Amino acid sequence: MPTLFVPKETQPGERRVAATPETVKKLAAAGFAVEVERGAGGAAGFLDAAYEGAGARLVDAPESAWRAADVIFKVQPPNAAEAELPKSGALLFALLDPYRNLERIGRLAARGVAAFAMELVPRTTRAQSMDVLSSQASIAGYKSVLRAADRLGKHFPLLMTAAGTIQPSRVVILGAGVAGLQALATAKRLGAIVEVSDVRPAVKEQVESLGGRFIDLPELPSGEGQGGYAKELPPEFLAKQREILSARIALADVVITTAQVPGKKAPTLLTRAMVEGMKPGAVVVDIAAGQGGNCELTRPGEEVVHGDVTILGPLNLAAELASDSSLLYSRNLLALLMLCVDKKTKAFALPQGDDVIDGTLATRDGRIVHPALVPLAGAAAS
Repeated sequence: MPTLFVPKETQPGERRVAATPETVKKLAAAGFAVEVERGAGGAAGFLDAAYEGAGARLVDAPESAWRAADVIFKVQPPNAAEAELPKSGALLFALLDPYRNLERIGRLAARGVAAFAMELVPRTTRAQSMDVLSSQASIAGYKSVLRAADRLGKHFPLLMTAAGTIQPSRVVILGAGVAGLQALATAKRLGAIVEVSDVRPAVKEQVESLGGRFIDLPELPSGEGQGGYAKELPPEFLAKQREILSARIALADVVITTAQVPGKKAPTLLTRAMVEGMKPGAVVVDIAAGQGGNCELTRPGEEVVHGDVTILGPLNLAAELASDSSLLYSRNLLALLMLCVDKKTKAFALPQGDDVIDGTLATRDGRIVHPALVPLAGAAAS
């Protein structure tokens, strides 16, 4: 019977857990002996007793569990010490941040670990149930609006009182991916007037179906990249985009920026001049802060006040709603792992030639194997 271990996350501020009592029960039914580090789910609201009730064994010596496990489920990348613990042939599933963690991934490869970088799951119909970026971005988009509403010194919806009428807040969202669309839906539910900008014309219909106003960007080529991501655009087109957006942003009470490009620094969409042209008391929430930020003034993980505008650079919004984000994340991991389990015999093995497996694996058989990482690893080595 293969052993699956779920350690407690060690990164500061990370409250999520990679398995919940719900998924532990399903893992046990699939033939895995599940071990959970004591206290691993506490910050997300999942108590040790619930894990035991679902069939897991609680462990107090995580290093031994790391070394013995056939499968390891994590949220954040293993730290330097943890990366030295898995045995050769073990499967590791985590958000590995592969483009910035090549050295750590190289170490996992050297140890013979098959490491799945969950942010590399292909954006295909078959892999939708495993799409961690979408599940976590949806929560981040929702939370970003709540953060903005909390910091904004005015009402979001139209308010009619005996003392007069308060006009609804105006929200501009930059980027209509999963996070941007969820932010749009949340801001509309709170009663704001919402405008959305994106370099992909194909998302206009989605924006309008949620009640948003799409900001057309004339003379721009399609920004549609592979798998539904936005692609990196030349500087002259970004400059044109900023010119068109400036007038809309000057009227906004809230700007939420979400634009990210895999493996690249986030594009600068909100310049210092644009921020200085915003209303006094306006709020910017930069979801792309972890990739350097879409706002020129963003400081990742910090709150900046520039003039009379507050700029928030949150790094892990999903962890602030740890219970629900853990539920979704753990289901994503479970769905991917089940591709390694034969439905009839319940035999467990890492398959060859599966498009989802091959598209997510960063390391295998002692090597870095993902096609997006191989050239980067070679360049780093040289």
